[in-house]
Amino acid sequence: MKKNKVRGLVSIAMLSSIAYILMFLNFPVPPFPAFLKIDFSDVPALIGAIVLGPMAGVLIELMKNVLDYFIKGSETGVPVGHIANFLAGILYILPTYYVYNKLKSKKGMTVALVLGTTIMAVVMSVLNYLIILPAYTFFLNMPAMSGPEVKEYIVAGILPFNLIKGVAMSVLFMILFTKLGTWLNKQAASFRLN
Repeated sequence: MKKNKVRGLVSIAMLSSIAYILMFLNFPVPPFPAFLKIDFSDVPALIGAIVLGPMAGVLIELMKNVLDYFIKGSETGVPVGHIANFLAGILYILPTYYVYNKLKSKKGMTVALVLGTTIMAVVMSVLNYLIILPAYTFFLNMPAMSGPEVKEYIVAGILPFNLIKGVAMSVLFMILFTKLGTWLNKQAASFRLN
């Protein structure tokens, strides 16, 4: 039991480190604003959730963002972007994990990834409207956008960007899952048995 707990903690630390490194390999997607960048750092968190359970995925998301904030800092002085990245990550991995757990198959994983992408994109649009964009404008001392401007910004920028990001992560994850799915399920079973 103790050996399995140590193995789990080491796995979480390793996947968090990989996720943190993947945050550096980001790229903007034209025509979206330059600060909206795609990275694949949620993939290790999703692997961690599938193998070790949903709390492991949440911890990996948290640790990669804490590391990034303390090492790189934030343009606002507070971790608004890191909090947004954390929320987007858990909104992507948790629905994917729970749906896949019910439909254990490649088709089930595809359904789970589509649902995770959709939930992440829609909920992040709402959170951007209510909390994240107002926090950015406040902490950067920028003039606040009007309600219609914010809605247009979200519908034309945030929502489609998050859909594209979710699809990109899902495609990469499905490639990995096709090759490693049996091994991931075996690892998950070994953690549940011990």
